Amino acid sequence: MNKKKGIITLVVSVLALIAFTYVCVFGLDSGKTGSASNIKLGLDLAGGVSITYEVVGEEEPSAEDMSDTIYKLQKRVEGYSTEAQVYQEGSNRINIEIPGVSDANAVLTELGKPGSLTFYDKDFNAVLTGTDVADAQAGYQQDSMGNQEAVVQLTFTKEGTEKFAEATKAAYPNKDIIYIVYDDEIISAPAVQSEITDGVASITGMSSFEEADILASTIRIGGLKLELEELRSNVVGAQLGSAAIETSLKAGAIGLAIVIVFMIAVYWIPGVASSLALCLYTAMMVLLLNGFDLTLTLPGIAGIILSIGMAVDANVIIFARIREEIATGKTVKSSIKIGFQKAFSAIFDGNITTLISAAVLGVMGTGTIKGFAQTLALGIVLSMFTALVVTRLILNALYAIGFTKEKYYGRTEDRTPVNFLSKKAIFFAISGVIIIGGFVAMGINKSSNGEILNYSLEFKGGTSTNVTFNEDMTIEELDATVVPVIEEISGDPNVQTQKVQGTNEVIFKTRSLTVEQREELNTMLMEDYGVDEEKIIAETISSTISSEMRSGAVLAVLVSSVFMLIYIWFRFKDLRFGASSVLALLHDVLVVLAFYAVAKVSVGSTFIACMLTIVGYSINATIVIFDRVRENLELMGSKADLVDVVNKSITQTLTRSIFTSLTTFITVAALYFLGVSSIKEFALPLMVGIVCGAYSSVCLTGAMWYLMRTKIVKKSADKGKKKA
Repeated sequence: MNKKKGIITLVVSVLALIAFTYVCVFGLDSGKTGSASNIKLGLDLAGGVSITYEVVGEEEPSAEDMSDTIYKLQKRVEGYSTEAQVYQEGSNRINIEIPGVSDANAVLTELGKPGSLTFYDKDFNAVLTGTDVADAQAGYQQDSMGNQEAVVQLTFTKEGTEKFAEATKAAYPNKDIIYIVYDDEIISAPAVQSEITDGVASITGMSSFEEADILASTIRIGGLKLELEELRSNVVGAQLGSAAIETSLKAGAIGLAIVIVFMIAVYWIPGVASSLALCLYTAMMVLLLNGFDLTLTLPGIAGIILSIGMAVDANVIIFARIREEIATGKTVKSSIKIGFQKAFSAIFDGNITTLISAAVLGVMGTGTIKGFAQTLALGIVLSMFTALVVTRLILNALYAIGFTKEKYYGRTEDRTPVNFLSKKAIFFAISGVIIIGGFVAMGINKSSNGEILNYSLEFKGGTSTNVTFNEDMTIEELDATVVPVIEEISGDPNVQTQKVQGTNEVIFKTRSLTVEQREELNTMLMEDYGVDEEKIIAETISSTISSEMRSGAVLAVLVSSVFMLIYIWFRFKDLRFGASSVLALLHDVLVVLAFYAVAKVSVGSTFIACMLTIVGYSINATIVIFDRVRENLELMGSKADLVDVVNKSITQTLTRSIFTSLTTFITVAALYFLGVSSIKEFALPLMVGIVCGAYSSVCLTGAMWYLMRTKIVKKSADKGKKKA
């Protein structure tokens, strides 16, 4: 790149940053399309629609039927947002909360009224019920003339397939009609054109895709085990309030500024290049969140934080390589080129393993887990692009315009390898004591209060108290005056507050309240705020994080760990690299779990996101060290002392491990010190996880690989001698 091209590249980069930033702040039009304010936010950050259904009938529904209905509704409303929540209220009510929408009537129309659905033959004998339908979707297929026509595709359950096969066998000879009746009203009357035995059928004759979509929605919601009727619907405000968003943005800006100053102070010209690329990354992330119409929640912010950390990490790896090449006597220009080439494998493998985890979580996860995975995957791809393409272009441009001297880039001084392996017994002992201590703390917690961890209402349910005040109060006013008193009465430091739009009604969600606590709360509200006792309604609510979501998260992490193990095995040609990586990952999760147990940090909706973030961070840090081990094995030959290889590799990457952990820690620490209480309980364990990830990658992974390598090789050799 010559000087002219360098100037053009820098000008284009700066103009792109200005343009992207302008769009992020002001948008593309009067509706602020593409701006940060236009990003869809979850219930925790922006609120949405809350709909409460009640089971029709006098008999109390069974727990199994309620659980099945909640699960099916959860899958259904995820079409609106992956962050939608469905939970039980009282014994016969189901509450649905959908973020990012403000028209309850529109949602009710699209979602449909949950009622009874039955299929009848021409003599009006019931042949199937709604529970026999596994799914119904609107789509297109070609008609006899080759034209596309809107249809409803039906998929039946195993029992439904058998019933429908019998019904169509009886109806087909005369092409009789099968009536689909919903709440005593015929909603469709298709004629049977063939005997259908495979459990898949199409309803034709739709005038438009919209008509097919409405019919499909009605059939889906009619497939619930319970018949429901709408009890109430409201537009509710954010659970965290506007202060949470403002402080998060402020913390993010401060954290980013500190990271930029740090990178420039440590790396000079390469730091300037990475800082400009990082700013472009941030602006592009906002634009892509808009472009992909993703819903951003507190767990989603975790995904962005991790991807920012990985973007910085990639730059640190590259710049360390450049300094190493300069130290060997190469020119700055050659060092830049070779530095990017040598850093590529570590960056690629680290990001791909995390991307594998995000992909598995996105496919297998539900609710906030899926949202976290989507945001993380987007951030990973974008961080790779900015580090490997944008930073490279800007750095080459800066070199081309005159920053050619070695002093602008620095050089790595020869460093005597630190003998980390000699301290492996101490490191293992420290980790063992912490992990065992965590299990002991869980046992103590279990014996004292019946729970191994400090589960919040998202995990074990609680009490929802609806209060209609005499005057309108903002979330900030409520947080400053009413909430502290409720926290004292309930013993719950994480009270969730939601306002019902257009009214003075406020919903307080806490852990389960005893009769005495409810009476004390009512008395406080009546005496201090003059609330009419009849306008205080308390209901028991179930957990918003279902057992399916929890088991799905665990299963997704296990599956992603297996896939990462296979990938690392394939890339490094040694299963022990993969096994060590997964063990380090498990170590970090157990240490953070121990912290949750000992510090009694509330385990809520952010817990899963925190653990998933640590998994991604841990595996990436380990890959960087193993990449050096692989490289040094090739350079030093088969006769190389493995102790020297491991110690040298860890020492060579030590600066990267410290700097990356420090920059990521700074970003999260800013969230902790400036954030509201719910953000603090998310940021604190994450900070512990970052420190733990750095510790395990430096002190444990190399030692575990070394022990696996030497023990397995030794056993194989011993077996060979015995055979001889």
